[in-house]
Amino acid sequence: MKTYRDLVQDAKKVVPELTVEEVHERLTEGAPLAVIDVRDPDEYREGAIEGAVTISRGFLEFKVQDAYPDPDTPIVLYCLSGLRSLLAAKALHDLGYRQVASMAGGIRRWKELKLPLVKDEPLTPAQMERYSRHFMLAQVGERGQKQLLRAKVLLIGAGGLGSPAAVYLAAVGVGTLGIIDSDVVDLSNLQRQILHRTPDVGRPKVESARDTIQAINPDVTVVPYAERLTVDNIERILKDYDVIVDGSDNFATRYLVNDACYLGGKPNVHGSIFQFEGMVTVLAPGRGPCYRCLYPEPPPAGLVPS
Repeated sequence: MKTYRDLVQDAKKVVPELTVEEVHERLTEGAPLAVIDVRDPDEYREGAIEGAVTISRGFLEFKVQDAYPDPDTPIVLYCLSGLRSLLAAKALHDLGYRQVASMAGGIRRWKELKLPLVKDEPLTPAQMERYSRHFMLAQVGERGQKQLLRAKVLLIGAGGLGSPAAVYLAAVGVGTLGIIDSDVVDLSNLQRQILHRTPDVGRPKVESARDTIQAINPDVTVVPYAERLTVDNIERILKDYDVIVDGSDNFATRYLVNDACYLGGKPNVHGSIFQFEGMVTVLAPGRGPCYRCLYPEPPPAGLVPS
């Protein structure tokens, strides 16, 4: 019969161990890396690495394929000290995951280096009432709501697609919404762009959007970008966000956003619409194709209406 020491040694033979410094550097650089916290729920109050997916060790084999169906996804696991995560990584390796590692030293070493942690803050009474319907949903619950309040989403465009997306993201309590749009509100926008009102005509769309969102939910911090998205500014703008929602109305921007999301490992929720037809898809690096994979070349200019 194998001892615990034997199991650890077996795991070390097939699972690479990354130092805390290596993990922090890769996350800071925006490298594609999925982080899984395998600690038990009562340990989360010590703080967690921002963006980490929490799947306690006892449920890992059951839930990991829902979170990361692609076995080639780069994954690093961590626990308190690095031992549970090492054995958990071995279990994922045995399931067929080919780029799985364990963070040596765990969250204990992370804290020793005084690296940032996200702590589980209690919800206020007003938030408990505002989001009470979410607590009834097993897929959200109180913990999920706290994750939403910590989430950062960037909206590309505050027009026909960005407007309803912004309203619902604000209503559910996404904590930070970045909005980039260089246009001003026009009277012809108002029959579909529900972020804006008649008094907003002539105002920058990002300012009108900010006022509407803050009136819907004061929990939401709006970061406006009254500029056009270009190759020169896209990396600077995207780097601080967890998810990108692309509601742009031209192919040049769609391909630019796709390429930046692919290189930065950012999930890209892409949507488009024409008259009464529309499409939406999630383009997640490491978990499926990108926009350029599906449509290698944009159509000739003028062929497809916007």
